[in-house]
Amino acid sequence: MTFTRRDALRAAGAGFGMVGLAGALQAAAEPTSTLGQPHFAPKAKRVIFLFMNGAPSHVDTFDPKPALAKHAGEQPDGKLYKASKGSGYMPSPFQFAAHGESGVVMSELFPRLSHVADDLCVLRSMHTDVPNHEPGLLMMNSGHLQPVRPCLGSWLSYGLGTENQNLPTFVTLAPGLPVVGPQLWSNSFLPGEHQATAIDTRDMQVEKLIANLKHPSLSRSEQRRQLNLLQQLNGLHQAQRQNEPLLETQIKAMELAFEMQREAADVFDISSEPKHIKNAYGPTVFGQGCLLARRLVESGVRMVQVYDISAGKQPWDTHTKNNEKHRQLCRYSDQATAALIIDLKQRGLLEDTLVIWGGEFGRTPYAQDNVDFEKAGRDHHHTGFSMVLAGGGVKGGFTYGATDDFGMDAVENRIHVHDLHATILHLMGLDHERLTYRFSGRDYRLTDVHGRVVTDIIA
Repeated sequence: MTFTRRDALRAAGAGFGMVGLAGALQAAAEPTSTLGQPHFAPKAKRVIFLFMNGAPSHVDTFDPKPALAKHAGEQPDGKLYKASKGSGYMPSPFQFAAHGESGVVMSELFPRLSHVADDLCVLRSMHTDVPNHEPGLLMMNSGHLQPVRPCLGSWLSYGLGTENQNLPTFVTLAPGLPVVGPQLWSNSFLPGEHQATAIDTRDMQVEKLIANLKHPSLSRSEQRRQLNLLQQLNGLHQAQRQNEPLLETQIKAMELAFEMQREAADVFDISSEPKHIKNAYGPTVFGQGCLLARRLVESGVRMVQVYDISAGKQPWDTHTKNNEKHRQLCRYSDQATAALIIDLKQRGLLEDTLVIWGGEFGRTPYAQDNVDFEKAGRDHHHTGFSMVLAGGGVKGGFTYGATDDFGMDAVENRIHVHDLHATILHLMGLDHERLTYRFSGRDYRLTDVHGRVVTDIIA
């Protein structure tokens, strides 16, 4: 009876399946990269992207527009804007006020974030290309409207490598799959080791977050001997077939899975956190995901995405009852985001951890499908919206850019998604024009042929 390499892979039981690295086994077109180095001294070492899936309304959160009240119900002009059932400009019912010594303005929906206003960098002049979720999500995550391109986290992993050989470089936390799903954290043509480890956070128990964390019958030393044997077989196979990136990815993934058995059990176990810390983040899935994100970056994970979704749906996609839904959504997001910023700051991590809060675009300043503003929704809006940054080398207590009087279009210090990506890479010590990867005969980069660093927001 012969025992093939495929049989060995299937039977090894070295914890290979536990880390959700199925995507990392996709074939790569080029050999894997080595540990990268920044192009220049970075201001940030790690990124936490809090993704409000579905898109928050900028005019209800960080971009007050008194003109909407003066012109309530009037139809906006312009070919992009949809008149529906007599509805028109819809004023925000929420009060706005300045907070902190810096006077950063935000709505009453963020009472806790208001206490860290001096740490926030509010971008009011964001814009993107398309007001549809799928291309909007792909653009915000990968810099391209269509699949499949490497995402921001994969580019950071490729450019900078890992700070902890026992944990993934890039982790995505989401309770189920958002629209577009794994393409939002895909390595695409980058080597498979730069694929995100995707964690389903619907159940925060460690054994549910990471399946097969402990081998049911083998000790660690026995697993080590088993893995060594398998790696020897892989080495023989490599000697026969040079430059096989899929095999190299498998080898690295199995080593990572083995090492994660030792460290992941502690890092992913938020039950060890003090009660007051867990209470600060709140009991929601998003809140506990933010707490886990802090533990991951504290342990050397380069980038963590935390998706605010609900059972695979986009809760921030408020086509109906925008006001009511934003009251609830912002309450949970406000608590968790403020707790994360405070927690990072108290641990001395905020200075070199870039926190990003936002969605794929914004929402219309006019009502959708109802003349009753309390029942009406807001549609997708891509020509002007807001995002919030904190830490990681950006100016705190700073508001940048502006939309017009109605919140329709970014008109002052406009920031495209490509510009945001270029700035994030710059804060991490990477030149977005130099961070390239040759594939299919051309050099690719996250920002394609676009992007400028928004130096005005850098401290």
